[in-house]
Amino acid sequence: MMPLVIGIDIGTSGARAVAMRPDFSIAGQSAVRLDKFGQNPRSPAAWWQAVRAALTDLLSGIDRTAVRAIAVDGTSGTLLPVDAAGQPLAEPLMYNDKVDDAGILAAIAREAPEASAAHGATSGLAKALRFQHLPGIAAVLHQADWIAANFSGRYDVSDENNALKTGFDVEARRWPDWIASTGMRMDLLPHVVEPGDVTGTFTVAAAELFGLPRDVVVVAGTTDGCASFLATGATTAGDGVTALGSSLTIKILSGRPISAPRFGIYSHRLGDTWLAGGASNSGGKVLAQHFPLARIIELSAAIDPTTQTGLDYYPLSTTGERFPIADPTLPPRLSPRPESDTDYLKAMFEGMAAIEALGYRRLAELGAPALTSVRSVGGGAANPAWTAIRRRKLGVDFLPALSDEAAAGTARLALKAASKAGLA
Repeated sequence: MMPLVIGIDIGTSGARAVAMRPDFSIAGQSAVRLDKFGQNPRSPAAWWQAVRAALTDLLSGIDRTAVRAIAVDGTSGTLLPVDAAGQPLAEPLMYNDKVDDAGILAAIAREAPEASAAHGATSGLAKALRFQHLPGIAAVLHQADWIAANFSGRYDVSDENNALKTGFDVEARRWPDWIASTGMRMDLLPHVVEPGDVTGTFTVAAAELFGLPRDVVVVAGTTDGCASFLATGATTAGDGVTALGSSLTIKILSGRPISAPRFGIYSHRLGDTWLAGGASNSGGKVLAQHFPLARIIELSAAIDPTTQTGLDYYPLSTTGERFPIADPTLPPRLSPRPESDTDYLKAMFEGMAAIEALGYRRLAELGAPALTSVRSVGGGAANPAWTAIRRRKLGVDFLPALSDEAAAGTARLALKAASKAGLA
């Protein structure tokens, strides 16, 4: 019997599950939309229902007795407060939610080192400070932490990638002393381990719910962006991965960490290597404000990507940008609007490609390797016109991604743990 591992991705639109063999081939996959369980993407109950449905569907098509490990990724910077039993105490604050408490933001700005990813109104630490006074609170957890805890029963553990924006020092591998100086209760912060470390096994209740063996190990996961990178198969310094989803996220494999909050740049740690990059507020969400998907496909077919519109757009859905320009007051730039819808969409593609190019250029200026190749994931990666415009802007090889499923990247972490433990 060939052993299997499972990766789960919980995102803004739904949950996906992938079963992977030891040779990295996919044995099965499933996806369930979040809106099937209500219209509130902030509902932890809906997150869990979607994960439960996706995993149940996946297990119906594979040999569940072969499953050895499971890992979860979630949206970076999404936090929720829980009580001692792991029950949510308030609506979570999502990855792009801003904390508008001037006192909290001033305390972080005063105490956090310049290079910390905890700066800013959307940081995990700002959200933790906002939650910490809730009655009955026992911990603040990231989205992936809480989903994984529903399998293992451990509501006290996180991974280095998810903890980064909450202030965890990934170089020293500890919660730094300055966090307490912001007024944060250190006892509410989870124990942090490396992505791919085993954190426990299935509880009796979880094993019975999914019909899985009790000895299935639960493995520390990662963020959705890191999982997408891992899924592509990028392994060499200078390899870049651009995720073209609701937002535009870029990461490059580097031998050293690159941190520059003034540009919205931070680095996630994966063993002895680093994923340096950032996430722009531009991306598919902006396109969807102007055109339905069917219309985007129709207009894209009429675009000539070899010519320039001459328009200088910075496509945003609202005021404010995170990366490669960190400016909460930066306004969208989507004018003048040409008469042709085709040219309007093309100009938005050009603007997003320029943001992507600027992001990789910023990283190189700050010490990351020069970009040598790009792998693309997310819905926008399938658009030929957008791809051609990006290829012209970036001027490097575009390589195929082994997978565009973040869940497949998370499955690789589960496989790493299972192999290390002699389970796969």
